Amino acid sequence: MRKRHEESFLARWGTGNGTGPALICETVVWRGVTSCAPLFSIICRPAGGNGKLFYTMKKDFWQALPRPFFVLAPLANITDYSFRQFIARYKKPDVFWTEFVAADGLCHPKGREALIRDLKFDDNERPVVAQLFTGQPENMFEGARLVKELGFDGLDINMGCPDKNVMKQGAGAACMKDPVLAQAIIRAAMDGVRADGKDPIPVSIKTRLGFNRDDLEEWLPKVLETGPAAVTLHLRTKKEMSLVPAHWDRMNRAVEIRNEYNPKTLIIGNGDVQTLDEGRRKCVETGCDGVMIGRGVFGNPWIFDEAKTKVSVRERLEAMLVLTELFVDVWEGAKSFELLKKHFQAYIAGFPGARELRAELMLVYDGQAVKDRVRSFLSAHAALAEQEILLK
Repeated sequence: MRKRHEESFLARWGTGNGTGPALICETVVWRGVTSCAPLFSIICRPAGGNGKLFYTMKKDFWQALPRPFFVLAPLANITDYSFRQFIARYKKPDVFWTEFVAADGLCHPKGREALIRDLKFDDNERPVVAQLFTGQPENMFEGARLVKELGFDGLDINMGCPDKNVMKQGAGAACMKDPVLAQAIIRAAMDGVRADGKDPIPVSIKTRLGFNRDDLEEWLPKVLETGPAAVTLHLRTKKEMSLVPAHWDRMNRAVEIRNEYNPKTLIIGNGDVQTLDEGRRKCVETGCDGVMIGRGVFGNPWIFDEAKTKVSVRERLEAMLVLTELFVDVWEGAKSFELLKKHFQAYIAGFPGARELRAELMLVYDGQAVKDRVRSFLSAHAALAEQEILLK
């Protein structure tokens, strides 16, 4: 992977005008240093391939984003490489996240071999952020080093996941119960992305309002004191899970706390937003910088395309087939086909015959069978296939 990224960003020395050599890259010439694009990591070497290889990159891509911006939430067993490639075909968000990955596992040879696949990405996903979780600062340091080495644009630390297996490691939402340890983990990540002596990638945090109660006033300042580039705030507590509406009324106060403790940190709101219009209104009302969208992406790869307000039944089912094909191409033999079933339920809804087709696909276990049944349905319902469905 690293070799591919290096080859895609090679630059060469050009001639200067007497003030020093010019670095010529794909889009920008800038004497002394170079940045082909503000969101990309750049690798340059002297012409002819001789000389020391060195990196330059924008220290914090977050500051180059539009306001407001919209990002895709990291969702376990959802936002893997194949899914991100799928979304990128339709309309990519301003920032992609990987699924969360255990930093503890990455620190051991066997664990790393199994988990490294979850950190696969391509340049068309940039800017792309890797999300890690751990309760061990030393493992976060090593994980951060690896994330930087793999070429990610940023590192995010999960401090909000309510999964019991994650929390029993002192990770995820459990971090909110131990602010001192949480700060140590964040600072270890920041040390890790600087360990190679080159420009660091930005570190961000994803968390919640609190553990069993709303601890925003105590918890958020502890996070901000470490100086993260961005904080995503899921506007519920761990105890609330997703069982109650997100408390967007707390975002105004979160922004005030940010302004007091670390004005440069971006604040991203998360919870119940289903459209860009809704997200934009939330930003105007609360002052947050961006919005993270999660569940709204199910059945709607066009969610980040404001121009797309409706699709035909055929378009929707064809998109589902693209998702299926990508999943099989990438993960066949490595991940269970069952993971696609939740997507089938989202795509096959809202039109006559959906229930029957959905029931059929719950019984199939290979991509070709899915394709055959969908094609048969579309052929048998030609008029229905052209009917339009409003997107949320």
